[in-house]
Amino acid sequence: MEEEQNLKPEKNTSENEDDLKSSDTPDEKSENENQDNDELKEKTLEEKNLELEDKLARTFAEMENQRRRFEKEKEEAFEYGGFAFAKEALNLIDNLERSKQILQNDDSLKSSDALKKTLEHFDIIYKDLISIFSKNSIKPIESLNKKLDPNFHQAMMEIENDDKEPGTIVQEIQKGFTIKDRLLRPSLVGVSKKTENKEKKEPENKENIEKK
Repeated sequence: MEEEQNLKPEKNTSENEDDLKSSDTPDEKSENENQDNDELKEKTLEEKNLELEDKLARTFAEMENQRRRFEKEKEEAFEYGGFAFAKEALNLIDNLERSKQILQNDDSLKSSDALKKTLEHFDIIYKDLISIFSKNSIKPIESLNKKLDPNFHQAMMEIENDDKEPGTIVQEIQKGFTIKDRLLRPSLVGVSKKTENKEKKEPENKENIEKK
């Protein structure tokens, strides 16, 4: 009996030792938890740094884009700031050409010295205006005998002409102008077309009359 009693406490002590070995002390647990928390904090800090870097990069990119847009708008404002004024100034040339045509078509002034001198003065004024426009990068569009270009010309009528290829400009109604690389206004023109065969038309008309 005594031997059995002596053996029992030994078992208890061994079990206690195993429990102590398998379980950590409170200090060790707290150290492990602190390590885990530190690792989590480090990860979140890295993520925050990455997010911050991304935001900064986006902000700098947007600032650069805005700067470029501002520079472009400033250049365009400097280059094309007189666009509206230039467009209005073209009325001077239009009125000058109209006045010249009216005088030339006036039968009472034909072959008179007064008409010749007046037309000479008109030509001088016209050349001066074109010269001033050219200095400011406003240039007339070449139209006559050119193929119709929708970017610069606006066809107002078709004129029968077998000497020219169809679509060739044979009349300029109103002169067009450009300012640098922009269209200020298109040229209003008349373009050539082939004459229609009247002999073919007449039988067709007769057939149509007979059917009626």
